[in-house]
Amino acid sequence: MNDTPGWASPGSAPSDGQETGESGTPRPGAAQPADQPGTDAQEPGVKWSKDQPPAGQWSAPTGPASPGQTPPPPPPGPGWGGTPPGGPGGPGAPGGRGGYGGPYGGWGGGAWGGPPPAAKPGVIPLRPLGVGEILDGAVSTMRTYWRTVLGISLTVAVVTEIVVVLLQGLVLNNRETAETLSDPSASLSEVTRAMGDTMLNTSVVFLVSLIGTITATALLTTVTSRAVLGRPVTAAEAWRDARPQVPRLFGLIFLLLLIAAGVVLGGALPGILVAVAGSGSAGAALAVLGSLAAGIVALWLMIRFSLASPALMLEKQGIVKSMSRSVKLVRGSWWRVFGIQLLATIIANIVASIVVIPFTFIAAAFGSDGIVNFFNSGGADAGWTFLIISGIGAVIGSMITFPITAGVTVLLYIDQRIRREALDLDLARAAGVQGYGTDTGAGS
Repeated sequence: MNDTPGWASPGSAPSDGQETGESGTPRPGAAQPADQPGTDAQEPGVKWSKDQPPAGQWSAPTGPASPGQTPPPPPPGPGWGGTPPGGPGGPGAPGGRGGYGGPYGGWGGGAWGGPPPAAKPGVIPLRPLGVGEILDGAVSTMRTYWRTVLGISLTVAVVTEIVVVLLQGLVLNNRETAETLSDPSASLSEVTRAMGDTMLNTSVVFLVSLIGTITATALLTTVTSRAVLGRPVTAAEAWRDARPQVPRLFGLIFLLLLIAAGVVLGGALPGILVAVAGSGSAGAALAVLGSLAAGIVALWLMIRFSLASPALMLEKQGIVKSMSRSVKLVRGSWWRVFGIQLLATIIANIVASIVVIPFTFIAAAFGSDGIVNFFNSGGADAGWTFLIISGIGAVIGSMITFPITAGVTVLLYIDQRIRREALDLDLARAAGVQGYGTDTGAGS
């Protein structure tokens, strides 16, 4: 028999192998094992088998033994529901979060109990997180700190959308450009000029929206980090904490955009050169293939750098240092980080679309041309009524997407640090969890 946790330890039965009564003396007429001197295994009336285990390996029966009765199983040894030898972590175990011990001692304190629940001072348990727990943590942050989260999201979304509406209504709403693109008889120079204007308009709107997204992400990163510790935070406190890092965050985002654009342009450059040299169709095909391949490379890089934003905000790092921190944290987990962020983006945009699309139809209905004329013209002449109503829908959609995307990114960053750097111990101490990780410290 093995003297390991889960098995009955040797010496639990009387050493002579005799069955005893309550007083500890041998019971009259109790049968003895066949291999003990002075006994005969073939004695009439005795039901013991000739092949018996060694003495001292099994517990004695607790009640009167009747002929043919099977002895009860041995009691559980140390290690199942109790404290194993050598302390909470067992022989040589450091204790702490794993093994038998953990900061709470024992597997649940009872036989066959599961591991003790991790400390949860805030919206997530302080242990490696699953996909559902990361998404739930982002939603729980919205639900628990809704005044701060929705206040930040609403303020940023309203300011951003006002700028976008004014730009689209006063500067970027060019009906001639849309008509040129929809005119099959337009010349190549006219189409090229119209496409350039459209790309410029789209880039301006994207830039304004990106500035709003960066600002919301900076503020919501602080809120989510406090929510993990279970500490309330106001919008003013979040801004005061995030303000020193906001310029660096802008620099980081624009640097990442330049890297992505440079990679895609580099992939398309050979095709462009071939097209300029005179082979238009071959150059176009090569440019498309090069752009697709470069897009995959750019996506791979962006996921590797996707945790740079929370590293910059929470660790107070510089731009380059935060990018290297993200690469270190994502290494070996690229597909997991990509999948979680993609899932969060899909969920957030689906929920936002449920709000935005009805507002778009309402805006078209109340516009000067009506829904039919609006869609026939491709939205070329978007009046102020349409811009304002659709802008309201965009604000509501941003109030949903900002907290989810920012929250998932921050919780992914925290999860990766828990897995690689045992950040949960620091978070538990910061949250004031008593006794968390003391066994680890003692064992080390």
